[in-house]
Amino acid sequence: MKVITEAILRDELRAVQPESYKVPEGKMLSPAAREYLQQRKIKIDLTAMKLRYNPVSEANEASEKTKAATVPSGHSEITDHGCAGRFTDFETGAYYNEKPEYMTHLHGSELVPKDHPRIIFRGKLDSTQTLAVLDQAVIKESGGSTNLIKDIGEILSVMRNIMRCEVTNEPFLNDSVLGLTYAELRARSHDPMKYYSIKQMVLPDHTLGKEYALLNQLRTSIREVEVSAAVAFKIKGGYERKDIIEGLNRLSSAIHVMMCMYLAGDYQTM
Repeated sequence: MKVITEAILRDELRAVQPESYKVPEGKMLSPAAREYLQQRKIKIDLTAMKLRYNPVSEANEASEKTKAATVPSGHSEITDHGCAGRFTDFETGAYYNEKPEYMTHLHGSELVPKDHPRIIFRGKLDSTQTLAVLDQAVIKESGGSTNLIKDIGEILSVMRNIMRCEVTNEPFLNDSVLGLTYAELRARSHDPMKYYSIKQMVLPDHTLGKEYALLNQLRTSIREVEVSAAVAFKIKGGYERKDIIEGLNRLSSAIHVMMCMYLAGDYQTM
């Protein structure tokens, strides 16, 4: 099967900006070529692409045997008879009749390995959502601030919206968190003395209480999600999904502000 490289695409699309690029039958996109199309926001049309699983030549028979050993028995990795399968490999464009156990859905019927950066990002975001729910439950059981529970709930809602927009490939639109615009969040996190009469966010220790420790744990978890997003959405020459990366950065700022509010006494039990 012939591979369409980034260089071929750059030459072919030099003077045009099509809405979609139709991968010809019998050809496949290289990872760099796929990234190039994504960067230019050109949809990839795989409807004409058919991949036939032919007997391997003596030259690559050994590598194919190694690959086969890693595939669970009973799974047909690539469709036979030159027909498109139910699933498509996001990286290579190959078709599958059945979803291999080591792969998962990226978008729709597109599959990627479970250790793909986008899947790792989703996992970290999912874990952080469960942490927020647990924090709410712990604070409620201990008779803590209902306002704090409410604000954590808003953080949770934003994270769920980020997850939805990433999975459905929709723009993430969010103008405020905790009733504050991004500019207002930035101002408060950079000058807590002006807004909360405290010099800075104090690093936690056990004397500051459980709720403050839980907020700090949530803050660091969101930071980890932000880092994983930077890895997942990095493309050649820059980043995609900057809306999500920016939204996560604002969430960590929001938690910082909540910690300042806690120290200022704004979350007294009520």
